[in-house]
Amino acid sequence: MADHDLSVLVADWLDWDQAADVLGVTPAAVRTMVREHVLAAAKPGPNQPQGVPALFLDESEPVKGLPGLLTVLHDNGFDDRECIAWIFLDADLPGRPIDALRENRGSEVKRRAQALAL
Repeated sequence: MADHDLSVLVADWLDWDQAADVLGVTPAAVRTMVREHVLAAAKPGPNQPQGVPALFLDESEPVKGLPGLLTVLHDNGFDDRECIAWIFLDADLPGRPIDALRENRGSEVKRRAQALAL
């Protein structure tokens, strides 16, 4: 999954400062959120700075269910780049996992992520 072109999968990216503005925190706090798997960040493509997918944020907080999903994916050995690719690909859901999370249908997404370990 790490070989997916994230710049094609994810249309809008926020740099550290932009993500911090949306969340009402400092850029350092955004980095901490990434390190603690509350958010995920990656370089969308070569020679591009690291960023956070804009759809990961819902007004002033991470999308509901995203931190738990990221934890499950990381527990299954995914790195941030692989997490982002999985969340933005159609994983046998009606739509992409990110869309399901944003529509408050996160329990099915989390179940599918947990099944990856089996």
